[in-house]
Amino acid sequence: MKKVKRALIIANTWKKEAALLAQEIGVELKASGVEYEIFEYDGLSVSTDFTGFDVAITLGGDGTVLFAARYCTPRHIPVFPVNLGEFGFIAGIQPHQWKRYLKEFLEGRSVTNERMLLEARVERSGTNVFVSNALNDAVISGSGIAKIVRLEVLFNGLSFGVYKADGVIVATPTGSTAYSAASGGPIVDPDLSAFVLTPICAFSLSNRPIVLPPTGTLRLKILEMRHKDAILTIDGQEVFHLLEGDVVYIDESPHRVRLIGCDNDVFYTALRSKLNWSGTPVPDCGGKDA
Repeated sequence: MKKVKRALIIANTWKKEAALLAQEIGVELKASGVEYEIFEYDGLSVSTDFTGFDVAITLGGDGTVLFAARYCTPRHIPVFPVNLGEFGFIAGIQPHQWKRYLKEFLEGRSVTNERMLLEARVERSGTNVFVSNALNDAVISGSGIAKIVRLEVLFNGLSFGVYKADGVIVATPTGSTAYSAASGGPIVDPDLSAFVLTPICAFSLSNRPIVLPPTGTLRLKILEMRHKDAILTIDGQEVFHLLEGDVVYIDESPHRVRLIGCDNDVFYTALRSKLNWSGTPVPDCGGKDA
């Protein structure tokens, strides 16, 4: 690993503790001879240039990591995610652990975990009008309340039929614990590479979630709708308005995000704690009635 010379601290302004922690981390970086800048992230996706940094340190929840991943991954910048949020499926470093993990990283002793991203591309009348990467998911849905979309879905040219639903989620394994899981999709180990196609409140019970290999291409065409507004949402943060006839292509991104301190232990610990996994009941072997 090359020596870290410049660090970007991305502090989520919605987290009160982020500003103070950013200053504490800045002091530690400076003492280690690392220059740093603080970027205040307000939860809204913005167009920015992170070129020239050797690491991005996120202070927030999983959403802050999603934001950083889309901008840092194409520039081969690893992400050091400190969890100040509720879930921590992606942001695996807890606030009391950052100093140890940072020391290990600066000394080149950290193991980074790589995860796939998907690439969503919108074609309109034969022209590409939108391209973006997603660490969690790309969602096609109606714009507004109770607006149904009709989609022709194909994978590698094989038709899955027409989906009439509130929408469709295409998630990565990292995103399988988010909107996709809430919509009935399976949870997939983030070390795997795959697409999880999950319909949202489909009119047909035959439209079930399905896990697909990342070597193929999903093609989703917007068909005629009673309500004309549909949107493509990237990681719940970027929104692009779709028109009838638009085609959304989903491929595996050529880029992979490098996450520090986010191994499988973090993922399964989060599953157990956040989803309240308990296993089988433990028999009561004691007590006065034993």
